[in-house]
Amino acid sequence: MPELEPETDPGEAGFHPGRLARIDRHFARYVDDGRLPGWLLTVSRNGRLVHVSRYGLRDIEAGLPVETGTLWRIFSMTKPVTSVAAMMLYEEGAFELTDPVSAFIPSFAGMRVYAGGPESSPLTVPATEPVRIWHLLTHTAGLTYGFHRTTPVDGMYRNAGFEWASPAGLDLAGCCDAWAGLPLLFQPGSEWNYSVATDVLGRIVEVASGQSLDEFFAARILGPLGMSDTVFHVAAEDLTRLAALYVAGPGRKAVRDDTLGAVGKHEPRFLSGGAGLISTAADYHRFTQMLMHRPDSPAGELDGVTLLSPRTVAYMTRNHLPGGADMETFGRRLIADAPFFGVGFGLGFAVIIDPAASKTVSTEGEYSWGGAANTAFWVDNAEQLTVSFYTQLLPTSAHRIRSQLRQLVYQALTG
Repeated sequence: MPELEPETDPGEAGFHPGRLARIDRHFARYVDDGRLPGWLLTVSRNGRLVHVSRYGLRDIEAGLPVETGTLWRIFSMTKPVTSVAAMMLYEEGAFELTDPVSAFIPSFAGMRVYAGGPESSPLTVPATEPVRIWHLLTHTAGLTYGFHRTTPVDGMYRNAGFEWASPAGLDLAGCCDAWAGLPLLFQPGSEWNYSVATDVLGRIVEVASGQSLDEFFAARILGPLGMSDTVFHVAAEDLTRLAALYVAGPGRKAVRDDTLGAVGKHEPRFLSGGAGLISTAADYHRFTQMLMHRPDSPAGELDGVTLLSPRTVAYMTRNHLPGGADMETFGRRLIADAPFFGVGFGLGFAVIIDPAASKTVSTEGEYSWGGAANTAFWVDNAEQLTVSFYTQLLPTSAHRIRSQLRQLVYQALTG
């Protein structure tokens, strides 16, 4: 298990220790008043951990505390891993970003687009262009999620068995074929909508590599980076390390949900490249360090292991939305814990393009993403900073954790 403890003095890393303590006090209140079960936070600068703190319980009912080795369902923090996997294959010439998805998943040929009507009898029109791989990476494919509950197409996903889970018996290939049989929400490339696109991308990784997604991850990313605790399901001997899952109940208090909490306890048939991984803070810290560009270690490399070229990482972490638009204006209002003004989207990452418009202290060019249970990370190359936060509470809209975390981390950065 990788180590997870501070490696340098906060003052030497440009942080005010007293101001760092504000972060812990603030989020301790979330636990003390019942809004969160427990949490773990890491802050690093210049490639070295500056602050590691934890508070509360990973399992309230069992009285088990959050520990540095606690296992967390990272949900959509799986997406950057899948995006890195795809771009590793891109670097090998396995595909071009403009290639149609149907070249790898034939059921995506001849897609149709929702044009009106109820979910029971929708009106559709032909797609004006194929769904392409870059559409998947940027969430502009026209796919969606059943849990959005904002459009009739979302309802069609739920009716097909896709909301917080997938239909029993379907593997990744089967899920992709099922999604291809549903209409797109909009013409490919015309809007941004958070979706199962990264799951479809995971299937392309499988087809292009000839390996299952878990095999590719283990052999090409997790093993080389030393992320030994990052898996699609937890071994029986490690189940006590897995945090329980909670949802925001009455008064926004955390209420245990063992139905959704079953995720990660059994080997899944559907390998979700969009939301399927379980990880530890120590493991994901190594992933963020690989992503960061440092003077002594270019982006895409860590401890002598190179996954991507620095130019590829730089390309992935710039805004790819047409005309330099942000997600708030090019996308649809969804369930995020904060608006997306000033935030663009690259190839698998959100990207700050205008800190003033975002109304949160941040750095232009900073890239990030988070998971449904209020996990989050970001990488700030300009400040040589990475931050990650872990808890297990659905949904992200229950609290404003991510924006509060940003303001508290940056106010502590004094040098």
